[in-house]
Amino acid sequence: MSASAAQLDVANVAAYLPRMARDQRDVRAILAPESSVANTFRGAATLEYEALSYGELDAMAAELAAGLGEVGLSRGDRVVLMVPPSLPFFALVFGLFQAGVVPVVLDPGMGVERLGKCLARSEPQGFIGIPRAHLARRALGWGTGSLRTNVVVGSFPRLLGSGGGAAGVSLDELRLRGVRRGRQPLAPVSEHDVAAILFTSGSTGVPKGAVYTHGNFLAQTEAIRAMYGIAPGEIDLPTFPLFALFDPALGMTTVVPKMDFTKPGSVDGAQILEPIRRFGVTNMFGSPALLDRVASTEAHRLGGAPVLPTLRRVITAGAPVSARILESFQRYLAPEARIHTPYGATESLPIASIDHRTVLDQTRARTEAGEGICVGHPVPSATVRIVRITDEPRATFSEADLCSPGEVGEICVSGPQVTREYFRDEDNTRLHKMVDERGALFHRVGDVGWRDDDGRIWFCGRKSQRVEIEGRAHFTEQVEGPFNALPSVRRAAFVGPVVGGRVVPTICVEPMPVKLPHVPGAFVPARLREHARARVVERVLVVDRFPVDPRHNAKIHREELRAHCESALARGEGASWDEVAAQNAVGYR
Repeated sequence: MSASAAQLDVANVAAYLPRMARDQRDVRAILAPESSVANTFRGAATLEYEALSYGELDAMAAELAAGLGEVGLSRGDRVVLMVPPSLPFFALVFGLFQAGVVPVVLDPGMGVERLGKCLARSEPQGFIGIPRAHLARRALGWGTGSLRTNVVVGSFPRLLGSGGGAAGVSLDELRLRGVRRGRQPLAPVSEHDVAAILFTSGSTGVPKGAVYTHGNFLAQTEAIRAMYGIAPGEIDLPTFPLFALFDPALGMTTVVPKMDFTKPGSVDGAQILEPIRRFGVTNMFGSPALLDRVASTEAHRLGGAPVLPTLRRVITAGAPVSARILESFQRYLAPEARIHTPYGATESLPIASIDHRTVLDQTRARTEAGEGICVGHPVPSATVRIVRITDEPRATFSEADLCSPGEVGEICVSGPQVTREYFRDEDNTRLHKMVDERGALFHRVGDVGWRDDDGRIWFCGRKSQRVEIEGRAHFTEQVEGPFNALPSVRRAAFVGPVVGGRVVPTICVEPMPVKLPHVPGAFVPARLREHARARVVERVLVVDRFPVDPRHNAKIHREELRAHCESALARGEGASWDEVAAQNAVGYR
């Protein structure tokens, strides 16, 4: 039986774990590669795993929760958690929740400078991390004004835990202190109490700390369970650490793959495929870049039967996923399996969802025609409004501010999964949060889109990345659609570099790995200049590799790409449509 939010005795999201431990005590909760030196050199097929059952994970989390109090951390304290997905990672997160201590979760891929800014803003009282994280903390002076407790996860000199105002302890010592103290009751939190602070990847600016309440986490868990029909006993392979945290609450066994979680686009496909087959994985989460990489790895092994017969559900998010990737990856699945793309943001997930069959059978052609990317119907718990675009803060909005069906506007969402604020960031809270006429809180996602006659939402790009030309806004996903449909184009990006004092609408093309001269006419046909969406483009530029976000390796950094274009166009690079036509005539097509 699943432990739904309605069945929990308290609002603390950690209550899922003891309930699952009671219902399926001996079921394996976590499987992770052993941390031995020998395992470092083993291939995917011979990798050895260690495991915790639900009963063992619950006991370990409870020991850590009790130990936190013994080392001076209490309800409401903020603790930076820099531990990769592993057995300790899951136990620590649920231990922190149980104690009412607030984990501050940062993405190591965001870079040292941004990490430092996030740590300075959060002013943590504790720091729990692997030795490398503590080395960085000490070398860079992170948290020197606020830290009083440090915990080292892993074998390394105890000295690493010192600094920041207090000597540190090892994870084993923290557990031992918790054992001596005995199991403590769950912290008596309300659904409005802060559960965690999750810093966004900062893909379009400085990372912001989304304040998650226990109620937000409960709502997310139940929405995901209902959306995808996830049941206890399933086996999940998550390649994004934060998504993995839903597994114990949903009763799924987590199989942690051997990979660099900061570089999903560079994963060894065998390290993903082998555990799926070996453990009979039924659910998988991965970014579009990871799916693309894995599909390419297995292209030569296709046969009559599905390559991954147990995999019934793939969830991909972090950036729009192309029909090409969906088509490529679906060949390895059984006919009844589905690839789902939930739409949302760190501050509001999920908002909507769509499956690959709907995309390939119904919406793909419209995307390629330049209508945007369909992200599906809103989930039952989300209320979505399309509001007329403005870059200014707005405290409220009314019916008069809503867009008509088919009109592109700003996507705004309300619901129990929507966070209310950013941590100690009034400017961004004011910019991204507003209320409707009834006082319901809405999050301004920062995306633009429109709603079709069937109630589905179509994503058209980031609001900040729209290109204004002669008073008219052009949206990235709509302009890019016909270019992304070209067979030799891996992906396209529409940007508005300023050259000579004017905006020069430019389409950048990242080519497929084909042996063609790197000139625009080798990849783009001149006939596209007549396309209703594409004809706004003035210059076409080939870029070997697009800059992408550090978290999913899939979201295009158009701001960085625009700066590159300004320099390239100033040097005379790129081609006009007439030059593209001339290059076409040479015979590349």
